[in-house]
Amino acid sequence: MGIPTEPIGSIPRPAALVAALADHAAGRIGDADLAARQEEAVADTIGRLERIGSLVLTDGEQSKPSFVTYPLSGHDGHSPDGAVIPFADGHTRRLPRLTAGPFRYGAHAATYLRAARRHTDLPVKQAVIAPSALSLLYPAEGVDGYPREAFVDDLADEAEADIRGCLEAGAHVVQLDFTEGRLSLKLDPGGGLLDDFVALNNRVLERFSPDERARLGVHTCPGGDQDSTHSLDVDYAGLLPKLFRLNVGNFYVQLASEPDPERVLTVIRDHLPPGARVFVGVTDPISGVAETAEQVRDRVLLAARHIPADRLGTCDDCGFAPFADDTSTSRDLAFDKIAARIEGTAAAAEALGV
Repeated sequence: MGIPTEPIGSIPRPAALVAALADHAAGRIGDADLAARQEEAVADTIGRLERIGSLVLTDGEQSKPSFVTYPLSGHDGHSPDGAVIPFADGHTRRLPRLTAGPFRYGAHAATYLRAARRHTDLPVKQAVIAPSALSLLYPAEGVDGYPREAFVDDLADEAEADIRGCLEAGAHVVQLDFTEGRLSLKLDPGGGLLDDFVALNNRVLERFSPDERARLGVHTCPGGDQDSTHSLDVDYAGLLPKLFRLNVGNFYVQLASEPDPERVLTVIRDHLPPGARVFVGVTDPISGVAETAEQVRDRVLLAARHIPADRLGTCDDCGFAPFADDTSTSRDLAFDKIAARIEGTAAAAEALGV
């Protein structure tokens, strides 16, 4: 049976697409030309993943503006001056701010999934943004004529539709990106904000059947943008017990870049819910050096000392380029890391006899 291994999501865009994005933003090319470059990048991503032996594929988020803002494409009820997310190296990202309701997704992730599936017969997973992240769009001062309660109702309905659309379009698994979970403990060390995030996400997840939730997962990491993080200094012991209350069958946990991975594994061991599988990160997208297959193998074997092999999987810590303009990691390096993950996981499975 082996140990399953999956990508997380984003892969650095090829140079032609990066140039096309800049040209489109400057008005030098139109929507059709940009879409053509995106389609080429998706096809290349799928093909390269297949060639290095990935049995579960992703489109690498080649057509998303970012992992968090894709639902706002075509939506005009927001402005760019929303919440600021600071990273350890001093740079920031700014979320949009909702200015009018009702809140509706302008784009759904199933569109990306269907485009990817045109290029392969292998399973394709699809990442979606967790509703808790989009809840940060609502400003503290409120929105005239649109109370927060109405926004949260609309957000839950839209998030459900986003997830359900991917399941119906044939996703192997739908992964909710929940990077704001660890960040919330930096913003509110008491944990109240994290409790609110978990409750909102579960409000959506509880709308799915047990069989459907077996195809759902949640990814947590301390952020990864321009080779920097926003919450690596937050203790996982405060996050993971609450993370594992989410009603999904799969958890994707950044681990390779943790200073003490064995300590984190003991927390996972003690709190992983019955029947769930945990995919531990075995490659670090922020590191500028590709892991070897042997390093990955040893990381998997360490995890297997704490987690039964039949409940264990592997993944990359985070996406390699969650924002379209992030070129801090080369495309070739990302694929080298993915290849090491695949080879090293297979070697660990052989060593474990599974």
